[in-house]
Amino acid sequence: MTKSKKITLSASRDIPFNKLVLSQSNVRQIKAGVSIEELAEDIARRTLLASLTVRPVLDDKGAETGVFEIPAGGRRYRALELLVKQRRLNKTATVPCIVRTEGLAEEDSLAENIQRAPLHPLDQFRAFHAMREKGKSEEEVAAAFFVSVGVVKQRLKLAAVSHVLLDAYAEEEMTLDQLMAFTVNPDHERQEQVWEALKQHYNQQPFEIRRMLTEGAVRASDRRAQFVGLDNYIEAGGEVLRDLFQTDDGGWLQDAALLETMVTEKLNEEAEAIRAEGWKWIEVATDFPYGHTYDLRRIRGEAEPMSEEEDATYTALKAEYDKLEEDYAEADELPEEVDERLGEIETAMEALQNRPIRFEAENHAIAGAFVSIDSSGGLRVERGYVRAEDEPVVETDVDPEDDAADPMSHDDAVDGTGQATDPDEEEDDDGTKPLSDRLVCDLTVHRTMALRNALASDPELARLACLHAMVLSLFYHYGQDSCVEITSKSTQFGAQADGLSDMPYVQSIDLRIETWAGNLPKAPEDLWEALTEWDSNSRDALFAHCAAMTVNAVHEPHYRKPRQIAHADVLAGTLGLDMAKAGWTPTADSYLGRVTKAQILAAVREAKGDKDADRIAGFKKPDMVEAAEELLAESDWLPEPLRTPPLVEQPDEPEFEIVDDGDIAPDAEPADDKAVALEAAE
Repeated sequence: MTKSKKITLSASRDIPFNKLVLSQSNVRQIKAGVSIEELAEDIARRTLLASLTVRPVLDDKGAETGVFEIPAGGRRYRALELLVKQRRLNKTATVPCIVRTEGLAEEDSLAENIQRAPLHPLDQFRAFHAMREKGKSEEEVAAAFFVSVGVVKQRLKLAAVSHVLLDAYAEEEMTLDQLMAFTVNPDHERQEQVWEALKQHYNQQPFEIRRMLTEGAVRASDRRAQFVGLDNYIEAGGEVLRDLFQTDDGGWLQDAALLETMVTEKLNEEAEAIRAEGWKWIEVATDFPYGHTYDLRRIRGEAEPMSEEEDATYTALKAEYDKLEEDYAEADELPEEVDERLGEIETAMEALQNRPIRFEAENHAIAGAFVSIDSSGGLRVERGYVRAEDEPVVETDVDPEDDAADPMSHDDAVDGTGQATDPDEEEDDDGTKPLSDRLVCDLTVHRTMALRNALASDPELARLACLHAMVLSLFYHYGQDSCVEITSKSTQFGAQADGLSDMPYVQSIDLRIETWAGNLPKAPEDLWEALTEWDSNSRDALFAHCAAMTVNAVHEPHYRKPRQIAHADVLAGTLGLDMAKAGWTPTADSYLGRVTKAQILAAVREAKGDKDADRIAGFKKPDMVEAAEELLAESDWLPEPLRTPPLVEQPDEPEFEIVDDGDIAPDAEPADDKAVALEAAE
C-alpha cells in the first residue's frame, strides 16, 4: 500500500519591518471593513494577531535580496507602517511572517481573502456578552472594538434573547431583523410563544412581532403616559419595554393597571385644585366623548391684563425677536444659538400671552368644569359650563294675575258674530292712550316689507344680517337679538362615532370654535356692533364657519333624505373633498371590525389585488381584520359612503338679465366672464 505524501507547511520567520514591502500582486484593491487607523489601534492594544504572508524578492540571478514582498496582509502592513510613523513601533521591529515560495503570489492573496470565513453575527453577540460577564463594562467593550456604546447595548440585547430564538437564527430560520424585533420584550416565555404563533401566521414582519410582544402595554406616547410622566411611572415600580433598534417614541409601559391608578390619582388631585376655585360641580374623566358640552351654556371669563412689569417684559422680548429676525433675514440658515434663542423668546412670549381667566362669583355659583387629559398629555380644564337646571329664572314683564283677570286681553277681541274687532278703533277722545296692538301690527307689517325691499338692494348688509343671526344661534344659547329669522342648527354626532374627537378635521373645527368664541363679545346684544367693526375678511371667515357648521350629510335610518345626500355629494365634489387625505383610515374600530368577512375581502381585493385578498381569505375574523388593517394602512382606500363622486358636467345655460318690466329674458350678448348679468330695475 502506497503512503500519501505528507504536507509540508510554509516556514515562518520573524522579519524586520524595514525589510518588508507591499506586493503589486495583492488582489484587494477596494477598501472595506475596519479602517487602517482602527486596525493600528487594535494592534497597539493586542499586538499582531495574524502573520503576514510574504515572498522573497529575488535578484536577476534568482538569489534572495533580503527583502520580502507582501501579497497577503497589506492592510496589516499599512497599520504597522502607521505605528512606525507615529514612533510607537521601531522600524526594525520583527514581524511574524509565513514565507511562501511555491505557486503564484496572486493565488496566495486571493486564497487568504476567500478562505477567510466571516464571523457570524450571533458569534459576535455572544462574544460581547461573554466579555460583559467577565467584568468588562459596555464602554470598555465599545472602545476595544471601535464601536459606539449604543452598538454594544444592541449586541448585548440580541444575545439576551431566548436560546430557542438564537438557535433558530443560527439555523437561518429567522432573519436578523426578526431577531431584533424580539428584543423589545425580555420575557423568554413570551418570545417563544410569539415565535410559535408566527409559524402559523401569514405575517412575520418585524413590526408584527413587536406588536404581538407589546400587547396589553401602553405606548409612552399615549396621553395617559404623558400626563403621569415616564420618570414618575418608573419610580413607582413600573417597567418600560424599549426597542434599541427602532424609534419607539419612549417605549411601552408594561403595567397598564399601575398607570391607570396613577392617572386617576393625579386627575383627582388636579380636580381638587379646580374645585377649590368655587365651581358648583366638577366632572373628572381621562377623556370625555365628543360633544359632551352640547346643550350647555358657556360662560366666558375675562382674561387678566398684564401687569406693568409683564407688559415691559413682553415689549422687550418682542423687540429682541424682531431685531434677530431683521439681522438674519438674508441668511440661508440661522446659527444654532440664534435659532435656539428665537425659540426661547417665542415660548416666553406665549407664556405671557396666555393670561389667566377670571370669573365672577355669581358665575361660580351656577356653573361647573370638566377636568380631563388633552391629546398631548396635558391637563385640560373646561370651565364655565351651565346646566339647564342651574340656569337662573328669567323674570317676565307679564303679570300672570292681570292676565288671568282679563281673559280678553289679547291682541284682538272677538264680537258676538265671531269677527275680530279692535275696541281701540272706536271713538275715544283720550289722546294719551297708546296705539292698539292691532294697529301696531299693521304698521309693522308695512315696515317689515319695506325693510325686506331695502335689504335686498344691499347684498353686503344682507350678508351681515345673516351672519349676525347665524352667530346668535351657534354661539349664544339664548340669543334672540335678530329680526332675521334664519336658524343655524348644528347637529352633534359624537355619540354615533367613536374616536371622532381625535380626527384632524374635527380638531380643526374645535380650534376654530374656541378661537371665534374668544373673539366674540360676551353679551348677544353687543354682537351687531362688534360685527360691523370687523373687516370683511374676518366676517367672511366667520360666515364660512357658521355656514359649515349647519351642514348635515349624515345618513340616518329613521330619517331618509336622498335629496340632501345628493347635494352633499355635489358640495363635496365642488370642494374636492378626499377623506383619505383628510385623515380617515380603515381600522378595526372605524370600519373593518364592523363589516362582514366578505366585505373585508372585497376592500382588500379592490385596494391591493386578488393575491393579498386570497392570502387572508381563510383567516378567522379577528385575524382577517388585523391583516386587512395592515394591508389597507397606506392604500387611500375608502368605503362607498366616504367617496366623493365626480361632478356631472352640466350643459351651458343661457344667461339672463332683468328687464324693466320685471320679466327674465335671455341675454343676447353674454358677459365676457360668463357670469350671470343682473340689472336692477328702476
